[in-house]
Amino acid sequence: MKKHNFSAGPCILPQSVLEKSAEAVLNFNGLNLSLIEISHRSKDFVAVMESARELALEHLNLQNKGYKALFLQGGASLEFLMVAYNLLEKKAAYLNTGTWSDKAIKEAKLLGEVAEVASSKESNFNFIPKNYSIPNDADYFHCTSNNTIFGTQMQSFPETQIPLVCDMSSDIFSRRLDFSKFDLIYAGAQKNMGPAGTTLVVIREEILGKVSRAIPSMLNYKVHIDKDSMFNTPAVFPVYVSMLTLQWLKDLGGIEAIEKVNNQKAELLYSEIDRNPLFEGFVANKEDRSKMNATFNLVDDQLKTNFDTIVKEAGINGLNGHRSVGGYRASMYNALPMESVQVLVDVMQNLEKGA
Repeated sequence: MKKHNFSAGPCILPQSVLEKSAEAVLNFNGLNLSLIEISHRSKDFVAVMESARELALEHLNLQNKGYKALFLQGGASLEFLMVAYNLLEKKAAYLNTGTWSDKAIKEAKLLGEVAEVASSKESNFNFIPKNYSIPNDADYFHCTSNNTIFGTQMQSFPETQIPLVCDMSSDIFSRRLDFSKFDLIYAGAQKNMGPAGTTLVVIREEILGKVSRAIPSMLNYKVHIDKDSMFNTPAVFPVYVSMLTLQWLKDLGGIEAIEKVNNQKAELLYSEIDRNPLFEGFVANKEDRSKMNATFNLVDDQLKTNFDTIVKEAGINGLNGHRSVGGYRASMYNALPMESVQVLVDVMQNLEKGA
């Protein structure tokens, strides 16, 4: 039976990428050696790293604009600390829209003052705060573009005179934005780009070197830039799969092409959530709904056993919501086909017919 993978991360990957990755594990570039056993400094892998970094900048339209792309390790969780280590001198401003921004704030407080400009925490993060002011004397402003757990997404970003930092872990490369508005973007690969184990960081170089503290080498962006993401042994396999996924996206027509598909998938599912009387969305305001992670609940919990059964019978995987929210979460990342969303909608309609 075909599986329909709505897992929130590690995410679904394109079938062609999985096939090429599997082949590379056995025999990479015709070397009769595995990708994961050759030197990371060999010309074959250095070419992979260079291609991955170039493709990332190309998709974001940031080539030759003063930015560098890095593939690091430690996930977004390490970036919470690295951002503050490299940019926070006295005070930073943070928008708190979910579990991950909450964790980012906790790490930043280790190194300086944090001004929390707005938060939706008291409402269990079911909306994106608006109409907040950002202090001009802050060293940077940090936000999270998409909140995987709660199914909210920033549809616009504030104009600010200070550096703009964004955690785009779960919606990177999914929609068109003016990425030049951002001074630092980071994203764990496992939500929309590749397997767990590497993290994309894109930095405008001119924002670095402003803090007075000594920065440990592994936490210093300038060290990683100078070493072309090779200061230590990189996560070879995740970088390779990310490169393949970025090439797959380019072959599709890039972000512009995939955004249209993502909008169609989200429209199909949210229309059913709104129409079907057996379901209700978690997000308070429709304009804050995520195109990547649709969160919803059953109106009547007594239908849960029946719904879970027909979900499983349809080959749907990874639909359960996060424990802090409950209910269901359909993650519709770039590689998820429209067919899978239609199967989920059909299941929701079949529940209604049998209720």
